[in-house]
Amino acid sequence: MKVLSRARRKLLAGGVIAAVVVGLSSFALTRADAATFATVQPGTFKGYAFDACTAPAGAAMKAWRKSSPFKAIGIYIGGVNRGCAQPQLTAWVKEQVQAGWKLLPLYVGPQASCTTVGSGRNLINNAQAGAQGRAAAADAITKATALGLARDSVIIYDMEAYRTNDAACRAGVLGFMNGWTSRLHDGGYFSGFYSSVSSGIADQVASYSAAGYARPDFVDFARWDQVATLTDPLIPASAWPGHRRMKQYRGGHKETWGGVTINVDSNYVDFAPPAKTRGADFNLSGWPDVIARSATGYVSMFPGNGGSVDFAARRTIGSGFAAMNALVRLDLNRDGREDVLARQSNGDLWFYPGTGSGLGTRKKVGSGWQVLRDITTIGDLTGDGYPDVLAVSKGNNLFLYAGQAGAKLSGAKQVGAGFGDKTELTGAGDFNRDGWPDLVARLADGKLYLITGRKNGFVRQIPLGTNASGLRDVISIGDFDRDGFPDLAAVQKSSGALILLPGAGTTLRPAIRIGTGYGPLTPLA
Repeated sequence: MKVLSRARRKLLAGGVIAAVVVGLSSFALTRADAATFATVQPGTFKGYAFDACTAPAGAAMKAWRKSSPFKAIGIYIGGVNRGCAQPQLTAWVKEQVQAGWKLLPLYVGPQASCTTVGSGRNLINNAQAGAQGRAAAADAITKATALGLARDSVIIYDMEAYRTNDAACRAGVLGFMNGWTSRLHDGGYFSGFYSSVSSGIADQVASYSAAGYARPDFVDFARWDQVATLTDPLIPASAWPGHRRMKQYRGGHKETWGGVTINVDSNYVDFAPPAKTRGADFNLSGWPDVIARSATGYVSMFPGNGGSVDFAARRTIGSGFAAMNALVRLDLNRDGREDVLARQSNGDLWFYPGTGSGLGTRKKVGSGWQVLRDITTIGDLTGDGYPDVLAVSKGNNLFLYAGQAGAKLSGAKQVGAGFGDKTELTGAGDFNRDGWPDLVARLADGKLYLITGRKNGFVRQIPLGTNASGLRDVISIGDFDRDGFPDLAAVQKSSGALILLPGAGTTLRPAIRIGTGYGPLTPLA
């Protein structure tokens, strides 16, 4: 087995890693250009890509575009370990995108403290790895923005091979990448990770579902076997499935197309943007978050990043909620920003319009709601384009309150009966992906069931195979990991940890801890 890495043939005299360089000093769009040119890269792309030490001239790119099988090119946009000169014009990125090329932005920042490549300079400080990763990602976002690479673009981190017998070093890489991915998500970008299959990729596979770990959205692995495939015996099919892989299958060699010879590495790519989350994204970051009330009546938003929900980064979005005993989030006024419904202990129902960063002036949209329990949003059950609300009466009947224009709710319509055995309900989005919103119910014995939706009602009850007796405040958290399936979250009673229950259509995958410190907070939404 021969596992090599991108940098093997691209070391400068000082040992600095080199690649296709798009340096801002000689290769940047002006601020005016960036304001008028924006592109999401690579977007959806499946096919062959190459990278070279120096970005080819426009004429060479044109010749290869016409004659070669390559339709994408890797470009290194920054990082302290980036090398190689870039003599091309500042408009190169815009020119190649307009010519039809897909771009694969890469970033070469600090390397593992036990790296086997280079001179040992610009390494990860294992004690500060997370902060270093966030700083590198912030710089990468700045570089990408200057080049017109917009939000939803992928930025791949180049982490060269490192020794696998150094536990502190390996932990440092994971901490660094956790910070890198989290910060990219905060900025609206996707995270990619390049490394050798035997070191960096192996550690990412081992940590794929680790509690609180923000794993890279895409993987770029090196195995120079000259086989253009996206499978690998060391990467299970469950890791980065569905258009999230890239393989460097051949290292440095010369190819000639259209009469132009370039020394390249060859890659095979299958990338597509992860599914957009529906709901549970109050701050419009593209990643689901959590809303919760404190005992003192403050309502806060806790941002998510696909791997964890950051308690420390919470933002207060409202106050004066001490008398509120139920929270529901939905876009009732259909302005593209999530709103909050809150029930007061006297039964009044209040609508708080969301602004993306806080809550606006409230208005009362109902009264007499103290006789209802398990108030939850259900999405658009009526099919009229407005989100709807469900609640259970004292007689254990399920009632629908349809959303209406002007941020209003209709009168009650019974859509179910016999809900006395259900101690908690949450609208789960289109959990089974049949086109209709569904409910998840917890029974008195703690077991969770999926209640499948149809227009104006529900069809059947399916066991989800999970016992939630040790959990409270089971909520929908949108598609938290953006794998295309809606997920659930809940607070663990014993520890106050926030637990992710990843959805899989009609089942739940193993639970993952994604946050701590939620014990004093209730209700959640």
